[in-house]
Formats: sequence, C-alpha cells, structure tokens
Amino acid sequence: MTVPRDEHERTLAFAEIALGQIRALSQPASPRNYEIWYNYATGYNTALNSAVNQALQQKGALSDADLDEIYDTHINTARIGDRIDSVGSRVLDEIKQVLAMIDAAAGSATSYSESLADASATLADASDGATLRVVIERLMLGAKEMERNNKKLEASLSASKQEIEQLQQNLATVRIESLTDPLTSLSNRKCFDGALAKAIAEAKDKGKPLSLMMADVDHFKMFNDKFGHQTGDQVLRLVAVSLKQSVKDRDIAARYGGEEFVIALPNQMLASAIALADQIRRAVMAKELMKRTSGERLGRVTVSMGVAELRSNDSAQSLIERADNCLYAAKRNGRNRVMSEVDPQADAAANPAPSARVA
Repeated sequence: MTVPRDEHERTLAFAEIALGQIRALSQPASPRNYEIWYNYATGYNTALNSAVNQALQQKGALSDADLDEIYDTHINTARIGDRIDSVGSRVLDEIKQVLAMIDAAAGSATSYSESLADASATLADASDGATLRVVIERLMLGAKEMERNNKKLEASLSASKQEIEQLQQNLATVRIESLTDPLTSLSNRKCFDGALAKAIAEAKDKGKPLSLMMADVDHFKMFNDKFGHQTGDQVLRLVAVSLKQSVKDRDIAARYGGEEFVIALPNQMLASAIALADQIRRAVMAKELMKRTSGERLGRVTVSMGVAELRSNDSAQSLIERADNCLYAAKRNGRNRVMSEVDPQADAAANPAPSARVA
C-alpha cells in the first residue's frame, strides 16, 4: 500500500524531532526512548507531554527511572486498555454466537412441537394400521432430527463455554498486569492509590490505626551511571524482594515511581511500623549486589525510609506528604536510616525545595 506523501513527510518530521530530543539529552536510542519521544513529538498524548515537561522543568534531564515511569504510565497503560477492549469484544462475539444457537434451537423445538401437534390430530382420526405406521415413522424421524440438533447445540455451547472461560482468564491476566509494576512485580502506583484510599476510609470508619512508610534507594543514580541500567533494575528488584518478604497479606506494598517504594500498613500503629521499616532496611542492606554476567561484587544497597501514622483529618495526599518528608529527613541525616514524624529532625524536612532533595 502506498503511503500518501504528506503522511510520509509528517511522520518523518515526528521521527526527526524524536531523534533530536534523544541526541539533545544524550539518551540511548532504544526502542523505549524513541517511542516516548515520538509520542511527545506528535502531541497527541497530552498527559505524557505534561509529565515530560514537568520532569525536565524540575530536573533539567530525564533519568532511566523517569523514562520507565513515563513509559509505564502513559504508553503501557494505553496498550493494556486496548487489550481489555479486544478481549471484551471477543466475549461479546461469543455471546452473540450463543444467542444465535439458542434461537436456532428454539426454532427447531417449535417445529418439533408443531409436528407433534399434527401427529396427535392425525392419530385422533386414524382408523387403520397404515395410517398409524405413517404417523409413527414421521414421529421417529422428527425425534432423530431433534436429537441431532440437540447434540450439535450441546457441542457448540461446550466450545463457546471453553472459549469464554479462556477469555475470562485472559481478561483477569490483563487486569492483574494493569495493576502490577512489570519490573518488580509489586503493585503499581495506580493500584496503590486505590488501595490506600480504601484502607484510609476503613481505618477512619472503624477507628483503627494505619501507618504508611516510604522507602527510597540511596545513591540510585550512581548505580545506574556506574554499572548500567540493567544493574539499576537489579537493585530495584532486590529492594522489592525484601519488601515482599517483610509485609503481611493485608499490607499494601508498591513501587511508587522510579526508585521509590511505599507500603501501607492497616491496623499498625507508628511504633510497630517504625520497627518493620527498620527490619526492611536491614534486610536490604544484608543482600550483596553481584553482576550477573561476571559475578563481580558491586557492594551493598541501602535505603532511607520515612514513616507516618494516619490522623483523623488526613487525606491520602497529606499522609503521603508527611511520610515523604520523613524519608527526605532520613536522606539529609546520613541515609540508610528510618525516620518518623516524631523525630525532631523530620520537622526540618517539611516542604523541602526540590533542589535540596538528595538521592
């Protein structure tokens, strides 16, 4: 198929803009980066453009973690939506086929009922054996035809049932993927935001405590710059494993974005949340990072953590902000430590300027 010249030139212009952005920011020309910047160049995905512009305004550059988050939030999510729509469309098609089969079966049953009624009337007037034989043969032929139709319907319904069950499984898989961070297999930001809102409402309704901890990998940019993006991914997975091993079924652990993680702890007061945060911190520090390809020892990973407890007037945003302030107080006070809102040093971290934050 021949592409119209104006469409050809327009898409090439988008491609040149995308490559120009990659060159200007000295980023790898990977498929992920190209797709982000091509989408940016088209301007169709306004949410993606806003996220890119905000990150550039605040930091002047985009890290691999920033690009991961932008890609997962604004490109992968759209693809998952398309997959859900596709599965839903196939389910509707199967339902239409089942309804058509039921209509056909109903028509066949009506025809058979009419044959029975006709046979009944004939039998009432029958006076000889020949007539009876004709009626009986006609009834037997009708019964056999009805049996064949029922078997076809049964086979078709069985096949449709299996197809719909498979589509339901596919839909469940897509739904799980839409709520899961693909790198760490923890919940993603979208899933966490919904779960936290529900947990806060339940805690306030029942008068139960709820604590929130936030964790950030220390010197994460150094790992990425020194050892490469794959090692950075390995660091994030290592932290995620420590979180999974420490939380209970009711706790909600998620990758909040980039190298930052968050855990909501229903029914836990501040003191027990601080103890758990320190347990996680020590578990992360106990694991030594090794390069998979060479077995080279790359050192130990540490995390800084902030903990806050739900107050009666808290929203999800205010609770997260207080935990986040405690996290950056831990960064400023030497990293690899846990700080909570009862620590005096945490007050100095309230509302820090973006440029004053440390990795």
